[in-house]
Amino acid sequence: MSVEGERFRILPLPSLIELKLASGMTAAHRLKDLADVLEVIRAVQLPEDFADNLNSYVREKYMDLWRAAQGSDTGRE
Repeated sequence: MSVEGERFRILPLPSLIELKLASGMTAAHRLKDLADVLEVIRAVQLPEDFADNLNSYVREKYMDLWRAAQGSDTGRE
């Protein structure tokens, strides 16, 4: 599940997103994980069809966050 470098291991992006979504969906005290996914969607400009790479359990939540990420933080779109 991870990619090994010389000094560390990293998760592929779909795996990281799945873990963050599942954590935020199942533990009320882990809502920051959902916010993290929202920020990644914005920062990396993940496409809507990135959901196709995700486990079906978290796909709908990704789509909810993806739609939210398309809005403006300022309220002026």
